[in-house]
Amino acid sequence: MSMIDGKLRVLQMVDRRGSVTAAATAMKYTPSAVSYQLRQLAEQLGVKLVEPAGRGIKLTAAARTVLRHTAVMQAQWEQARSELAATSEESSGLFTLCGFSTAATHLLPLAAATLHDRHPRLRVRVVEAEPARCFELLEAEEADLALVMVTADSPSLSDGRFDQQSLLDDPLDLVVHAEHPLAARPTVTLADAAREPWIIGTPGGAYHQLTVTACVAAGFAPDIAHQADEWETGAALVAHRLGVMLIPRLGLINTEWPVTRIRLSGEPVPARRILATTRKGGAGHPLVAQTLDLIQVASSSLFSGGVPRGTPSARAE
Repeated sequence: MSMIDGKLRVLQMVDRRGSVTAAATAMKYTPSAVSYQLRQLAEQLGVKLVEPAGRGIKLTAAARTVLRHTAVMQAQWEQARSELAATSEESSGLFTLCGFSTAATHLLPLAAATLHDRHPRLRVRVVEAEPARCFELLEAEEADLALVMVTADSPSLSDGRFDQQSLLDDPLDLVVHAEHPLAARPTVTLADAAREPWIIGTPGGAYHQLTVTACVAAGFAPDIAHQADEWETGAALVAHRLGVMLIPRLGLINTEWPVTRIRLSGEPVPARRILATTRKGGAGHPLVAQTLDLIQVASSSLFSGGVPRGTPSARAE
């Protein structure tokens, strides 16, 4: 539930998407409906909100002022909801969690089930989504808490739309054939595999970015031999001695393949950072706090006891 006028949300979307057409697509409106709501808002406020710019439009200084105050109102409303929820004896309604594939597989289900047991009147929903989509779901108030991994396209931590806090670092492990010379070592540095053929994700994807960034930080550009967007596909290629790969600790692979996972050493240890994200002002909600506590417990058990083997996870995310 939002207390922000729908026309203000339309103005926000035009600002974020850069055009009426793009905003209409994102909001599942027609362009004429978006233009109509912008005109209505301008008439209500008595100011000009958009002006022509080439073949498109641009927002006026007045529109920027409206947007600045709208962001403040949204954050205050989220904070009010959080404070009101803390006074309630029993949580109810819908609480939606979203996260990328491995988070949705290994962290969110237990949290969702536990929340449901604690709050029988609460309906908990889990949505698997790419990080960019998670941020969209938060903005649209279709999710309340998102687990996202940091990518080059992530909003900055200072982005006024969101409260983002570091949840955990998911270390990267090197995966080699079971008879590879490195397989007998308890730990290796990423540079030890600098001359190996590499198996990484499709260019533009988070897994590709993750691997290349880690290798470059270790002082080399990977020799990309194969591309695979599923952990299991990559492990199969490793099992046939076609290269090596990186996999985050949360990513589990089939124990039947003749491959070995090795912990990486070095400072810092290559890892992907996972953030817990809410709309601005929503981080203090008691259900958010309970969920994060449950996720911390689940992640601690996954990361303890050495390098996991496990079973396949769906995708390399």
